[in-house]
Amino acid sequence: MPQKTSQKPALKKVAKPKKLKIDYTSRARMNKIFAALDKLFPNAQCALKHENAFQLLVATILSAQCTDTRVNMVTPGLFQKYPTPQDFAALRPEVLAEDIRSTGFFRNKARNIVGAAQKIVSDFGGQVPRTMEELLSLPGVARKTANVVLGTAYGLATGIVVDTHVFRFAHRLKLSHEKAPEKVEQDLMKIVPKERWITFSHQVIWFGRKICFARKPLCATCPIEKICDAPDKTV
Repeated sequence: MPQKTSQKPALKKVAKPKKLKIDYTSRARMNKIFAALDKLFPNAQCALKHENAFQLLVATILSAQCTDTRVNMVTPGLFQKYPTPQDFAALRPEVLAEDIRSTGFFRNKARNIVGAAQKIVSDFGGQVPRTMEELLSLPGVARKTANVVLGTAYGLATGIVVDTHVFRFAHRLKLSHEKAPEKVEQDLMKIVPKERWITFSHQVIWFGRKICFARKPLCATCPIEKICDAPDKTV
């Protein structure tokens, strides 16, 4: 008689537990972020020294690919030499370029500043405009610069400033996965209350300067560390 072969019972596949999907933009998480920023920087202000909207516009254009510290070293003498938009509008870009050489990309910045000053004088009566649309018509002005001027100089919440610090913050905390600053801004505007837009921008910029560095962030002392799972955390 043929021998019966014993068959082992088939092993049941154990289903892997499903990973819980984290809502990185939940109201509870955002409130923790706001509370931490409020505690760290309750009186956060723009670091660029200025006395009026035009000076802030010029300083913000100069700050591209340059530190605010360096810009603040250049602008006092610059504004003493050229006090008004009319003074800047009358300049040849190559002359201004020498005054701002230390800020980098000085030729392009000089063309933009002179062009912006000329348009402000010719189209806006020498006053920096107060709307996003009008500001974006100025040479060298994109949404980041316009948001800085409107929020800081005029107290108008038209958007959120997305500079390198805010961009890094948004990605590390997974508040946005977008690659373009304008799209990151749109994501942030959906989850940050409008009354916080101006303050939030200043707070996150200071947070990036003091704690959330591009390299070796100070995660051990960061009050947001427990709700952050960025892949480049240092703890």
